[in-house]
Amino acid sequence: MCTVSFINTGQEIIITSNRDEKVLRPSAIPPRNYVKNGKNIIFPKDKKAGGTWFAVDAEGTILVLLNGALEKHEVQLPYRKSRGLIVLDMISHESPKEFWKEIDLQNIEPFTLVLYQNKKLHELIWNGISKQTNLLEVTKNHIWSSVTLYPEAIRKERKNWFYDFLEMKKEISALEMLNFHRYTEENNSENGLVINRNNQMKTLSITQTTIRKNKGVIGYHDLQSHEEFYTSFISI
Repeated sequence: MCTVSFINTGQEIIITSNRDEKVLRPSAIPPRNYVKNGKNIIFPKDKKAGGTWFAVDAEGTILVLLNGALEKHEVQLPYRKSRGLIVLDMISHESPKEFWKEIDLQNIEPFTLVLYQNKKLHELIWNGISKQTNLLEVTKNHIWSSVTLYPEAIRKERKNWFYDFLEMKKEISALEMLNFHRYTEENNSENGLVINRNNQMKTLSITQTTIRKNKGVIGYHDLQSHEEFYTSFISI
């Protein structure tokens, strides 16, 4: 939930997310289908809080969470609800984009959501006080790094890695994006795409969704158990 990329090849949408978490947090449950509010939703489940950082519904709507807003915040416990449960509240609504306007986020820790809905890309930000909604260019490629783990200079450097990587490729595939998220700066355990900070904070998994026409695939790569899980779906 701390590094997210969005790729539009013209033929395919590829969204990939690295989850950086404290190693003491229990392993997540791999993605499977759940019914929430009458909707079929596929997501990996956080065992601790029951929420998720990456969810896809049957219409091909994708919602991905990053911790933090525009700048690093001071944690002010206790919070009313986990951000992962907010993701489920959003994705289980008929229109996550519309629900964003009305959802009550008071006493929720700051976060950023990347929302792909109806072939549009939105960046939804909650800074602990107010919401911000940005419509992004869906034909362009984007990358986000969580402000809670990566200072501004590092976030800029990671963007450079991303765009340098894309410049070297004539065509981008889901596998190439998976490799980017897995192996970029692999010797840089502090700020590479896969981190290991003193065996306390690690990149635990990589989740990826691809959508081509009406077919979607979700891949989940557990970097601790070295297991991989794939689920496919047909968007309505």
